[in-house]
Amino acid sequence: MKQLLCATFEGIDAKGVEVQFTATKGLPAFTIVGMANTAITESKERVKSALLSNGFTFPPKRLTINLAPSDLRKEGSHFDLSIAALIALGNYEGDIGNWYLFGELGLDGSVTENTLLYPIILSLANQGIITRAIVPNVSLSKLSKIPSITFYGVDTLSDTLNLLKSDTLPETKTHTSTFNFEHIVHNEKSYYFHEEYPLDFLDIKGQEHAKRSALIAAAGMHNLLLEGSPGSGKSMIAKRMVHIMPPLHNNEILECAKLEILEGKEPTFTPSRPFRSPHHSSTGASIFGGGAHKAQIGEVGLAHGGILFFDELPHFSKTVLEALREPLEDRHIRISRVNTKVTYDANFLFVGAMNPCPCGNLFSTVRACRCSDLEINRYKSRLSDPFLDRIDLYVQMHAVNSEDKPSVSSRELHSKVRQAFLRQKKRGQSALNGALSDAEIARYCPLNEDVQSIIDQAIGRFGLSFRAVSRVLKVARTIADIEGDVDIGKAHLLEALSYRKR
Repeated sequence: MKQLLCATFEGIDAKGVEVQFTATKGLPAFTIVGMANTAITESKERVKSALLSNGFTFPPKRLTINLAPSDLRKEGSHFDLSIAALIALGNYEGDIGNWYLFGELGLDGSVTENTLLYPIILSLANQGIITRAIVPNVSLSKLSKIPSITFYGVDTLSDTLNLLKSDTLPETKTHTSTFNFEHIVHNEKSYYFHEEYPLDFLDIKGQEHAKRSALIAAAGMHNLLLEGSPGSGKSMIAKRMVHIMPPLHNNEILECAKLEILEGKEPTFTPSRPFRSPHHSSTGASIFGGGAHKAQIGEVGLAHGGILFFDELPHFSKTVLEALREPLEDRHIRISRVNTKVTYDANFLFVGAMNPCPCGNLFSTVRACRCSDLEINRYKSRLSDPFLDRIDLYVQMHAVNSEDKPSVSSRELHSKVRQAFLRQKKRGQSALNGALSDAEIARYCPLNEDVQSIIDQAIGRFGLSFRAVSRVLKVARTIADIEGDVDIGKAHLLEALSYRKR
């Protein structure tokens, strides 16, 4: 029995698959077993045509391909190459070694790419179970960004067979992920960013308090809720925040590219974080992921590492808003179905925008609000206290004034974010302030007696929960980082408390 290696997706992670082949006596047949989906079972015709087009003659035997483990559901046309190579090497007596093969076959034996190759191989690389692979030549430009793997590109099935039979492999190199972008270096690790701001904070006039909160939220990845009249600039601020986010490490850029492919886009490999803004009419499955037989990734998973923006927040269904509490707290989401259970990373910055009342004129100084107290209470009660407890920064935005002027650019804000990011890394933090655990809060957010007395008074006066206290401390830590201070002071803590919704 001969075997080669391939892989398939299980949720958002890849699982290795052994492609095994035997040719036994019996009526001539070609069978693929091992919970293969339609794309794999249809590969029999592609494999037959590719082999016959390249001068191979099928033996009058019973040919069986087994995809192990047999209890794992497999899918994808990238199994074509490994299946065809095993059949063609049926009579080969030499050792072919443990090779990973990925590629879809054309009827003439040409090897083409599959959209899932990049996320599958990246997942295998992150698990440390792949060191070399044979892949389509056309995929090398994307796949070569994945470090610590030696790739051998092929154009045809014949190239693949020659490579497997060869005693000496062609010269190639193990690629490392390096990018041509501006970067900062800490502990020999590069963190990349670019200073391109297609949407600039200079476009926003006034709203200094909201701009300050956007800077704090971006620097520490803190959840932000903006409340204000229509046209006050809530969406403008949210859309500009993605351009002032902290720099990305090599692996984070690769993960962002993986999410782009899972969404159906061509990967860009730029230090740009994702920005997801689902409509308030979106279903729970589209936002959180789901599916009857296979849990597909949703908006929450696609926003990992970036921003998830909910405009018109109270208009989202109550079910969606309450289900959002888990990823806001735990920074991952678990999708459970009868056939599958999948956990997605969901470490994103949540930004919500809402009007102060159904008509939107409650804060207006020139327009009268048409809403009754009952309508306003019903509108705001769609956001429960447990949900609001997970919001770090709450800002009320005033109406637009003719005297409002531009004050700060995205370039200036981004520079402050990078400086705060570097201070967090120099403290030895693996996560940004917004994602600190309780043990890390005790380590990185110590308070002296005077500052501790303020937080004690706030607990009694505002009825802060343990979660709220932790979030206030993390926001205060970020404010101190922005100001360049080593310790959290009174001014930092008081500003952090001012952002709590009461």
